[in-house]
Order: sequence, then structure tokens, then C-alpha cells
Amino acid sequence: MDMIDPFGRTISYLRVSVTDRCDFRCTYCMAEDMAFLPKKDLLSLEELDRLCTVFIEKGVRRLRLTGGEPLVRKNIMHLVRQLSRHLASGALEELTLTTNGSQLSRFAAELADCGVRRINVSLDTLDADKFHKITRWGHLDKVMQGIDAAQAAGLKVKLNAVALKDFNDAELPEMMRWAHGRGMDLTVIETMPMGEIDADRTDQYLPLSLLRASLDRQFTLTDIPFKTGGPARYVEVAETGGRLGFITPMTHNFCESCNRVRLTCTGTLYMCLGQEDAADLRAPLRASEGNELVAEAIDEAIGRKPKGHDFIIDRRTSRPSVSRHMSVTGG
Repeated sequence: MDMIDPFGRTISYLRVSVTDRCDFRCTYCMAEDMAFLPKKDLLSLEELDRLCTVFIEKGVRRLRLTGGEPLVRKNIMHLVRQLSRHLASGALEELTLTTNGSQLSRFAAELADCGVRRINVSLDTLDADKFHKITRWGHLDKVMQGIDAAQAAGLKVKLNAVALKDFNDAELPEMMRWAHGRGMDLTVIETMPMGEIDADRTDQYLPLSLLRASLDRQFTLTDIPFKTGGPARYVEVAETGGRLGFITPMTHNFCESCNRVRLTCTGTLYMCLGQEDAADLRAPLRASEGNELVAEAIDEAIGRKPKGHDFIIDRRTSRPSVSRHMSVTGG
């Protein structure tokens, strides 16, 4: 039942954006005055559960809920609890989510009770003023409370930080020390040209090859084969004893080992984060009470998964590589 794409890659990882809405407005991700999808266009939680179940039956072993901010979706824990039955049956190896941490203090204990064992928290700075500036609407103390609650509930937390030139590049070594001191991995990510924002991404873009070179002068970094199922390449940091991950869609893409597809809250399946080609799963989902039409649509879509993306950030390329924002596709 495994899903195999045209390049022989097994698709075993599904990322599901349960909402395009977010309670932050991070400057590298979206404009401050965002127009979100009408709620009537969203799949119901029951429809999301049904689609996820079809993917699991077709070989998905890891499922990540994303957004937007997934924990702002009304009754989201109903979906998490429904999906947890696949953990109990052994059909699903991992159910997890990526969050900005703003709602974690409310939901951490219940997430753990549903079988979630680890989560990713997006955090780009430990400076409260800079945090408010980069998120526009966010408050660092709420995120810190959420991280505390997650760790108290027994969730393993990994931090994701977007590396931004002249914003947090000098701070990243201290962020790494802090994360490792609390038993958390840190992954740094290159900013990606997705959707129109209120800034020039050329001014934000920091190649992680430069960051790695800078860190090599301060720390002893050893490449290790550790994987979490996603695209990060990891090193072990001798001085802290922790792990540091690099996600490099711009300088060193990870397409050759891509095992992922992304499902939006409207039922659109994107086979590649950096390409516009997509498949509508909502229509076949609603056309029949059975799942045969959906399964056929998924097979057809996987059959045209591209070899890779074509992200570009430079002064000559003013438009984003893809028009949709990351919050639509899911991180």
C-alpha cells in the first residue's frame, strides 16, 4: 500500500494545515493585514480526520498538524483525539504538531494524553522586544509559559528558528546554549520565498552556510545521521552536548530524500512545498461516502510529485517563488 512517487521516493509523512489563521503576524511569513480563507471553505474536523485516515491506510506513518497556528482552530483537540486512535492501533508511528507556543499552556497536558510525544515550537529570539517586533502580535512570556507546560507534561520540545540577517544571527549561539541547557534540540531554517510580505526577503535572507561557518569558529560541530523524519540535517555540539539542525531549502535543498506531502485545510494536496501544482481532494471526498475516489485522486497526485523545488531569493527576483503563504500550505 506504500505510496511511491515517480523518483522512487516512499511518501510516508503527511503535514496537515488545519487552519491558515494565526494569532501572530511574523514579518517573514505574512503581511500584517492578512485576508484569511472564509470559514465556509474549510474542511470540517471530521473531513480532515477522514482524509488523514485514507493517507494512513495508504502508508503514511508520521502525521504533523500545522497551520497557521493549529491550536487556534476551534475544537482542534477533538481532531487530535480522533487521530490518536491510529497511534493506539499501531498504524501511525507518530502524531505531532508545529506551534508558535502561544496556546501551549492550555493544551500541552491534553496533547500528551492523546499520545503526542514531541512538538516543534517556532521561536526566533529570546529578546522580548525583538520577539514582539518580529511577530507583531506575539508576547514572549506566553510562549515561555507554553514551553514550560509542554515539558512539564512530558512532551519533547524542539525549537525552530528562522535565521534572519541582522536580526537574530548574532543571537543564535546563545539560543542554542539555552535550548540545549533545557534538553531541547534547536533547528535553524532559511527563510523561503513564499507569498507577498511587507518586506524585501533579500534583506532578511541568511544562507545557513554562512551561519555554519560562524558557528564552526565557536563550537565543535560533528555531523551525525540523526533524523526525525523531516528535512533537517543534524550536528552534535560538543560544548553543549545537544543537537543542532539545519534546514536549507535555498543553499542545499533536501529534495532527493523528500518523503512528504502537504494537505491544506481546504482539502488541497501539495506534492511539493515550492511548486504550485496541487490536487483537489475535497471534491472526491464529498462525492462519495466511500474513500475509493479519494484514494484514486491521491494516487494520481503522487504520480506527478516533482523532483524538487525552485526557490530563488535575489535582487533580480522580486516576486515570491510561489504565491501562497506558508500559512496556507502548512510548515
